[in-house]
Amino acid sequence: MTSAANPAPQPAPLWQPDPDRIAAARITRFQAWAAERYGAPAEGGYPALHRWSVAELDTFWQAVAAWFDIRFSSPYTAVLADRTMPGAQWFPGAALNYAEHALRTAEDPARADAPALLHVDEAHEPVEISWSALRRQVGSLAAQLRALGVRPGDRVSGYLPNVPQAVTALLASAAVGAVWTSCAPDFGARSVLDRFQQVEPVVLFTVDGYRYGGKEHDRTDVVAELRRELPTLRAVVHIPLLGTPAPEGTLEWSALTSDEVEPVFEQVPFDHPLWVLYSSGTTGLPKAIVQSQGGILLEHFKQLGLHCDLGPEDRFFWYTSTGWMMWNFLVSGLLTGTTVVLYDGSPGFPETGAQWGVAERTGATLFGTSAAYVMACRKADVYPGRDFDLSRVKGVATTGSPLPPDGFRWLHDEVREDLWIASVSGGTDVCSCFAGAVPTLPVHIGELQAPCLGTDLQAWDAQGRPVIGEVGELVVTNPMPSMPIRFWNDPDGSRYRDSYFDMFPGVWRHGDWITITDHGSVIIHGRSDSTLNRQGVRMGSADIYEVVERLPEIRESLVIGLEEPDGGYWMPLFVHLAEGAALDEALRTKIKQAIRSELSPRHVPDEIIEAPGVPHTLTGKRIEVPVKRLLQGTALDKAVNPGSVDNLDLLRFYEDIARKRG
Repeated sequence: MTSAANPAPQPAPLWQPDPDRIAAARITRFQAWAAERYGAPAEGGYPALHRWSVAELDTFWQAVAAWFDIRFSSPYTAVLADRTMPGAQWFPGAALNYAEHALRTAEDPARADAPALLHVDEAHEPVEISWSALRRQVGSLAAQLRALGVRPGDRVSGYLPNVPQAVTALLASAAVGAVWTSCAPDFGARSVLDRFQQVEPVVLFTVDGYRYGGKEHDRTDVVAELRRELPTLRAVVHIPLLGTPAPEGTLEWSALTSDEVEPVFEQVPFDHPLWVLYSSGTTGLPKAIVQSQGGILLEHFKQLGLHCDLGPEDRFFWYTSTGWMMWNFLVSGLLTGTTVVLYDGSPGFPETGAQWGVAERTGATLFGTSAAYVMACRKADVYPGRDFDLSRVKGVATTGSPLPPDGFRWLHDEVREDLWIASVSGGTDVCSCFAGAVPTLPVHIGELQAPCLGTDLQAWDAQGRPVIGEVGELVVTNPMPSMPIRFWNDPDGSRYRDSYFDMFPGVWRHGDWITITDHGSVIIHGRSDSTLNRQGVRMGSADIYEVVERLPEIRESLVIGLEEPDGGYWMPLFVHLAEGAALDEALRTKIKQAIRSELSPRHVPDEIIEAPGVPHTLTGKRIEVPVKRLLQGTALDKAVNPGSVDNLDLLRFYEDIARKRG
């Protein structure tokens, strides 16, 4: 046994930033500045800064607001008036506007004609949109939204791919004080309506279709259904991505964005809603998560400007869709004066290495993708460092699922040895990261570098005790500005409390298994709940069940998503058939087609397996997490409490499946 006096040696890092890089990092400059003005520790590097940021939470966030020159049009009376979770009160009295900060680079004459956005799709070379052009379009669209009667607090929705028009629509909505919400156009009508019907939008921005995998996908029928089923709409704006004329009763995008109008930024309270994001809907309708203008502004400045080390000379590319929180995070790259790269298309078209080609063509300095994509490149024998000019790429960041050790090694070996690899982990719920990128710390294989500033991240055992070097529940014991201000249609806050504060009252429990190592890094082991997460796009099992169980041949179903040790993701669908039905190839095809067309092609199951039945709790809920644990190899007596199951024998079937998979 290693004694306390002779601790086990820390493993050698895969990558270590050199002294020049540490000195040049914005987080280093912030620490020195905060030491002079706010009492932050001048020595001790990031670990000391993090300890201070958690111990002196109010002072830390006051320093962040000052460092990034947040424009408060009315002053705040306190930084954190109430620390209670949920319900923490940040910067009461303050007024500001997110879009004003996102566009203020356009005010600099030296930068006005530089690119704010670089748009790339499968068929075209990058197209630049300058800061001045983006600001003008936002000004024009915001004025038109006001003319349509859109007022602060109204919801504005987008059924849009990752294109510049989506960014303009988001910023114009924020400028007006409206609440933005979006879904990607590969979502079927039912998935979109489950989300948008909850928030009752007054305006809908739509495309006629999108391009993916070398094909055009027409969405006019889906858009028509959305218009029929969203009775609160006052206006629908048509964006002719595939060149079709505007349907009757819709407005032309070009007509709304062509005026020369200086943008007017509605000054709203710090906690005024900015956007609504959606959870996966594991146990019903997706949670409609509301985050605030001020909370997102501060949290994203911290993440992008300090942790991601982004500034005006950078180009920020993250492969994402508008249905994933990473799109909102990507757009916030504008806050730091960074050029944001928007890629609209398949991650692997025309070949697996396509994303590296986008990084090359756009001169990306920080390239973000999913762990699954990295592992797919490794398996497909892609050689990015050999086949692409990635000399401008300083770092590669991954999220969506934990990056396996082999992924770290592959990036190091096949992209560049002097590559900052930032595996990050957070959630839609906070639209940010709990742990991940720190440009001044070493990178260890299989580990996230550290908890983020201002985030008291801990691993707790079932009794609520912090553990080091052991697997525990990911908890955050102090409030973060971007934690939801509420859920939509949750008037008493009960659904919000049940989602994060049920297990440990007053402490955020996220639903991930993590280990905090003795050298301060973080290892993510995957979800401790049953959310399906493919290529970073989360979806709840309830969505799958609704579609599959409409088929007359299916009595009931159970879908499980498993993170595998090699970085893969196995998603089997178990079906309990109706009497007389047979699981032949025709039925398998029918099931897959229903999921692909009505929900998302990303969530078509890897295997469809006939099961003798679906196990339930005594209150009739499908048992997903225990089945997931069985399929991961956990013994039956440790995976489930036998007294909570309606039919224990059914679980032995799933245990046998795990045994056969080996």
